[in-house]
Amino acid sequence: MALALAGCSPAVPAGGQGTILRARLNADIISSDPGTKRDLNTDSVLLHVVEGLVASREDGSIGPMLASSWTISPDRRTYDFQLRKGVRFHNGALLTADDVAWSLKRYLAPATHWRCRADLGPKGIAQIVSITAPAPLTVRLVLDRPAPLLLKTLARADCGGTGIVHRDSVGKDGKWLRPIGTGPFQWGEWRHNQFVELERFAGYQSLPGATDGNGGGKRALVDRVRFVAIPDGSAASAALLRGSLDVLDGLSPNELGAVKGAGDVRLVDAPSMDFFGILFQTQDPVLADPRLRRAIALSIDVASLTRAATHGTGAPDSSPIPVASPYFTGVERPLIKRDLAAARALAKAAGYDGRPITLITSHAPPEIYDAAIVVQAMAREAGINFEIVTLDWATQLARYSSGTYQAMLFGYSARLDPSLLFNAFVGDKRVDPRKVWDTPAALSLLRQSLETEEPRARQAVFDAMDRQFRAEAPAVILYNTRRVTALGRGVTGYRPWPAQSQRLWNVGIGGR
Repeated sequence: MALALAGCSPAVPAGGQGTILRARLNADIISSDPGTKRDLNTDSVLLHVVEGLVASREDGSIGPMLASSWTISPDRRTYDFQLRKGVRFHNGALLTADDVAWSLKRYLAPATHWRCRADLGPKGIAQIVSITAPAPLTVRLVLDRPAPLLLKTLARADCGGTGIVHRDSVGKDGKWLRPIGTGPFQWGEWRHNQFVELERFAGYQSLPGATDGNGGGKRALVDRVRFVAIPDGSAASAALLRGSLDVLDGLSPNELGAVKGAGDVRLVDAPSMDFFGILFQTQDPVLADPRLRRAIALSIDVASLTRAATHGTGAPDSSPIPVASPYFTGVERPLIKRDLAAARALAKAAGYDGRPITLITSHAPPEIYDAAIVVQAMAREAGINFEIVTLDWATQLARYSSGTYQAMLFGYSARLDPSLLFNAFVGDKRVDPRKVWDTPAALSLLRQSLETEEPRARQAVFDAMDRQFRAEAPAVILYNTRRVTALGRGVTGYRPWPAQSQRLWNVGIGGR
């Protein structure tokens, strides 16, 4: 904590030159290589440095970024991207199609360990079979089959926005050095577990207009941005109140009281396209029977749990599709109603004998632990015995990734398309142990959603997935969060959005 606070004490950069905007991270970033070792903090920082061919707009649609336009062949398999003229990397080099092709091929190389490589492989939305540069500012991608979600996949924050980097970002030995991108800020200094500092890129070429999601017009209004790692919420609140922190993003519900009502603090918020719930290991002998999983769902009063765990800030939700999504309609809207008698009957029919079921949780974010306590108390009334085991976040993530748990209270970060939300937990467990729902019906419906473009047809697929999800209960969805950000004195232009990530371009600060 002392190191973190020391990292946010200067009001201006060393030497007293220029303005600095200081924003909190609740943990250090994991790497500087986009879309590889990553989490929400890592994505948020790096999207200030790198940009992709396309970007997610505020409403979840796709807009231009490094590509000014694109065309799709009649068979929907070939994409030609026309690059913007005059875009420069942070080392001064002009962006060319060869640079883009090199960067995309690096992402697809197994040695890079890009998070989204499988999504663009043989078992993903489509396989990229070739990447070429037929003209100096034209990049061509050829797929093995049509993929309506190609552009949304390229824009995904957890894919690093498929950010294009200069080849000098890696050494002669192929090892990663630092991101040399095209964004409004360039890589500065990373002091592990203290701060990441980015510097304004004077040669940045902005799109016209205002910010729109991760796209639109971007302008660096400060000379430096310092992302300060402050894990402790009370320490972060204290830093904001005394003026040594400017942006306190992602306030947990139990941190709101420390800053709400303070004279120099302004709160802004937006609904998030995330979801939190109980994941089940459906291959576990106790939880293999869907009747027991449905019994657990019926034992929980989702609305009361949401109020308690999120201090009234979250939105109760029984669907994997968040309340803020345009696809959250009639089928997705109803909450599962608590019915203890039905829960007991289903548990009995499943042969459940009251043996303890281990429920893994953590304190990251803090309300997850609170939610686990409420789940335990509510389920007990139906004769279902949860035994809570609390792990640190890194250990919990490892257990999730390996599928070594019975039940786990877990959260998925925002995805702006329902197919991407379902894709987070639908898949073959033998190939990817993270997946919790791998029945033939689930796999078939996910494939349909990935191959369907027309909105009404997609809605029908999502409705079918929601019904099937509630019947098979591979997980119990509990709530979506509301992203709350506290802004210190003089901060202008900050806008939260459903994708959750901090966006500090077009953000200024007065009096400094």
